[in-house]
Amino acid sequence: MKPAILLSFDVEEFDMPLEYGFQIDPVRQLEIGHDGLQRIMPFLSLPHIQTTLFTTAHFAGHYPGIIRSLSERHEIASHTWHHSRFETADLLSARLRLEEITGAPVNGLRMPRMRAIPMADVIAAGYTYDASLHPTWLPGRYNNLDRPRTMHREAGMLRLPASVSPLLRIPLFWLGFKNYPYSYYLHLVRRVLRSDGYASLYCHPWEFTDVHGYGLPEYTIRGCRGRLLERLHRLSDDLKDEADFKSMRAYIAAHQSIVP
Repeated sequence: MKPAILLSFDVEEFDMPLEYGFQIDPVRQLEIGHDGLQRIMPFLSLPHIQTTLFTTAHFAGHYPGIIRSLSERHEIASHTWHHSRFETADLLSARLRLEEITGAPVNGLRMPRMRAIPMADVIAAGYTYDASLHPTWLPGRYNNLDRPRTMHREAGMLRLPASVSPLLRIPLFWLGFKNYPYSYYLHLVRRVLRSDGYASLYCHPWEFTDVHGYGLPEYTIRGCRGRLLERLHRLSDDLKDEADFKSMRAYIAAHQSIVP
């Protein structure tokens, strides 16, 4: 069996400028998130690509037709209700709203900004897996160097962390994808595939549209005028013969019985 690329996108309103003190209208946040999603549609339509789309209920409620259509090929999972604010009740309400829109079960959760919450709350809201753990150190965000690096169970919940390299735990997340030299990023992904049998990678659709002028540092928006989308297609071309691009739900269904 081939290893798997578990590529996911956090489908959300573009609220990141708020983190840097730049005010952006809520309607414009949605428009930019939608524009980014439109720009990656040709990629999402490739026959060998299946992904997981962690979607806020707020975004899905504004674009239900697109989310419903994407759910026919890709997994729709929960990114809670809003990206910038959270209440525990949002876990259940977001799952139910996404199921109402797609007509399909919503199994997975990723908290915005990989926020840590009790797994008991995730279980109570009806999810069967959580993808909110980044087992690395990010200054000012979190230090999870002591957490398991691969799929595992925690307090009764199956957790599927974002991938990091063995030993040094170099993250393969969205900032790495756009800022590392491409050959180095590809090397890291291949190393993780050999070590773990899968690589869990993630980006945001808004990264693939022009988001200059919103007060963000260059390292967060590098490639947004087209080069990042070219890099995404290149990654899929370079890896499609080595690994299968699968949704998290599909991968978990085939492998959860062997997780300790």
